[in-house]
Amino acid sequence: MGKERLILALDLDDQVAATRMAAELHPYFEVAKVGLELFGAAGPGVVYALRDMGYRVFIDLKLHDIPNTVERASRVLGSLGPAFVTYHGAGGEEMLRAGIAGLFDGASSGGESLPLALAVTVLTSEGSANEALMAERIGVAVKAGCQGYVAGASDLKAAHGLAPALVSVVPGIREAGSTRDDQRRTATAREALDLGADYLVVGRTVTAAPDPIKAAAALLQAISG
Repeated sequence: MGKERLILALDLDDQVAATRMAAELHPYFEVAKVGLELFGAAGPGVVYALRDMGYRVFIDLKLHDIPNTVERASRVLGSLGPAFVTYHGAGGEEMLRAGIAGLFDGASSGGESLPLALAVTVLTSEGSANEALMAERIGVAVKAGCQGYVAGASDLKAAHGLAPALVSVVPGIREAGSTRDDQRRTATAREALDLGADYLVVGRTVTAAPDPIKAAAALLQAISG
């Protein structure tokens, strides 16, 4: 158990700054997440740059639109060679199916490995997750053929019961001494892994630390012990 479980959230608006941070923290992370902010600032180029650095790339755009639009957008994203792509579970089964079809077609056409399509359940910025809503979105993800889901650590027990075969990705990781910021349902990396998380999305607890390298090293030690 080690850095292959950690996803570095590069929530920056500048490709140079993002790739510089990615280079510094690469000894502690194998996956880099490109969200709306960085993708909006740098576009597909940052995905290629991170892949050239040796990262697997997580494209986190939480696609949510009509099925045709999501399918076409997913085809483009699949051609970039990501390891993970997110869709909002609120979009429903038809939208998720269309997204997965486009994603896999784009990856196959570009000679890339098939990425994991992840359904976002309930954002960790929300104070609590409605159990019925969580169950509904996990159920939709399973029916649509998603390979995994994104959920808070506190929701993992219920999610595992509903979809034991799906990959679980947990954001909202906050280590001791770091602030919660806009996250409401947080957990330490060790807590999330003990609850059954497969991957952890790690952002400000490392990237906003006074010494990001020291924070990343401490985090890796905490999960490797």
